[in-house]
Amino acid sequence: MDLYIIRHAWAGHYGDPDWPDDGQRPLTPSGCERFALVVERLAEREFCPEIIATSPLVRCRQTADLVAAGVSADPRVIELDELLPGSDLDGLIQWTADQQTTHDQVAWVGHTPDVGRMAAALIGNAAGWIRFAKGATAAIRFDGPPQLSSGELRWLATAKLLGC
Repeated sequence: MDLYIIRHAWAGHYGDPDWPDDGQRPLTPSGCERFALVVERLAEREFCPEIIATSPLVRCRQTADLVAAGVSADPRVIELDELLPGSDLDGLIQWTADQQTTHDQVAWVGHTPDVGRMAAALIGNAAGWIRFAKGATAAIRFDGPPQLSSGELRWLATAKLLGC
């Protein structure tokens, strides 16, 4: 199974008075455009999640929708509270293991610092952290169901690396 961990794309600034409810803070128009290009470049390289779990916050849902629109698998997007800030990694691992019987490629869309901590724990360092720029995507491969410390980091791509 391939698990893609994605940090939400470029959103409005935290604390912006236009968005007193931070959960409603959307992606910027340029953030949408730039991330759509990221997805296009990744899709050219076999990035094709079949199901996408996302934090229910608007900026993550919009990021997940851009992934769904940009890949050929026509993936379903599911909002999971486990991906809210302060993510529940155990719950996400269980949910992802349940998907393994029907999906080979699964994506999670979440927030920093959670995505960096989850990726590090999945590849072997529960105390570590991997820096995810906005819109960055990591591919982690598992030989069986996802488990802590059992994944192999295949790649971590940023918009800058992809020329976006």
